[in-house]
Amino acid sequence: MDLGLQGRTALVLASTGGLGRATAEALGREGANVIVTGRRADAAEEVAAGLPSAIGVALDIREARSRQSAVRSAEDRFGPIDVLVINGPGPKTQTAAALSADEAGAAFDDLVRPGVDLISQVLPGMRERQWGRMLAIGSSGVVAPLAGLVTSNLGRAALAGYLKTLAGEVASDGVTVNLLLPGRIATARVDGLDRASADRQGLDVDDVRRRSTALIPAGRYGQPDEFGAMAAVLCSSIASYVTGAAIRCDGGLVQAL
Repeated sequence: MDLGLQGRTALVLASTGGLGRATAEALGREGANVIVTGRRADAAEEVAAGLPSAIGVALDIREARSRQSAVRSAEDRFGPIDVLVINGPGPKTQTAAALSADEAGAAFDDLVRPGVDLISQVLPGMRERQWGRMLAIGSSGVVAPLAGLVTSNLGRAALAGYLKTLAGEVASDGVTVNLLLPGRIATARVDGLDRASADRQGLDVDDVRRRSTALIPAGRYGQPDEFGAMAAVLCSSIASYVTGAAIRCDGGLVQAL
């Protein structure tokens, strides 16, 4: 199936590893021009070198100048941005009872502010061209908040509320806005969470993984390329009537529709 991404330009945040990289690679396979980003330029360039049409750009998503520079680099190389994939750092484990006001503010700065800023830079052009795709890589915590990850729950839920509001405002301009929510996908981030859980409970990490797997109807952790494929579909021309949606890629983990 042709996803209609040939020649489109996609800026993918935090795409040197994990779900961001899987998304960048899936978009690249579909013919998109991809801007791979990460805090280290060499890591971004290494990933980009493996894609048909891509560049690697250093981007610290917490820094406004860095965000502006990444957009300029993308536009200088490939022209206007058609697809923006918002992806951010995985916040540290933290309980709600121990959360400070400063930490709550940091969650906003890390998970909300960068996406809003980048959208403000690329959205006018998308609306003018009557075509655009915004996709945020979120967390199943948006639907069912995750214990011990209050900063993630807080920041990603706030971003989801903003994106849902935005979706209704720009749908008539041919711009879609969606979220893709992973469950237990086999990435370095999830491995780190499993190890942290094992340490807290005094368990072997393999025991934690077995317990987690037992809660997943699919009976396994997902693979990054499975997530990336779903992301590419949501960024495609064929998904033109899907907007304002939070879609889970979780093997049935979350017990809600």
